[in-house]
Amino acid sequence: MATAIALYGPGSGAALATVVGVLVEVPVMLSVCSLCLATRGWYEAGIGCEEGEVVR
Repeated sequence: MATAIALYGPGSGAALATVVGVLVEVPVMLSVCSLCLATRGWYEAGIGCEEGEVVR
């Protein structure tokens, strides 16, 4: 973020997009991970595998 501001200036659209992009992307990705962990029980684990077999 600091590099974009230093290169393009604080008033440029590129610096704004860089700063806003990072500040939005991190909470969204954490929310997606939280949702996936909360709903992992909805899915059947190891479909088509024998007991104890590791799915890769």
